Amino acid sequence: MNEPKRQLVQGWLTKARRDLTSAHVLAAQVEPLLDTAVYHCQQAGEKAVKAFLPFHDCEFERIHDVERLVRLAMPYEGRFAEFVGSARLLTPYATFFRYPGITVEPTESEFAQAILAATDIYEFALSILPVDVLPEI
Repeated sequence: MNEPKRQLVQGWLTKARRDLTSAHVLAAQVEPLLDTAVYHCQQAGEKAVKAFLPFHDCEFERIHDVERLVRLAMPYEGRFAEFVGSARLLTPYATFFRYPGITVEPTESEFAQAILAATDIYEFALSILPVDVLPEI
């Protein structure tokens, strides 16, 4: 693998890990910021899949639809099918709580589901990519 490709994959994974960390930090505040925390969960799931796709030279649009990205990844790794539900859960969080409207804040249960879904996708991506593209801890 060439160095620019390795750096791109590693960069996506690093950003995904930072989004997961941000979600945990925001949710742990004295006054939890769950609306922003679930947004970072969505971003972590999205970026984890976006790390996998260029590793396989699969081009993708600049989208925030995690389910669509997971479906793009499935021909390269069929086990991504196990994450369609998680991806479907995460996708709306790219915008749902980001703007004023009917619902301002997700519940703690919604956050718990989102962080689990994002973590599962991220850890799966780590498990199927070679060690030399994984982010430094």
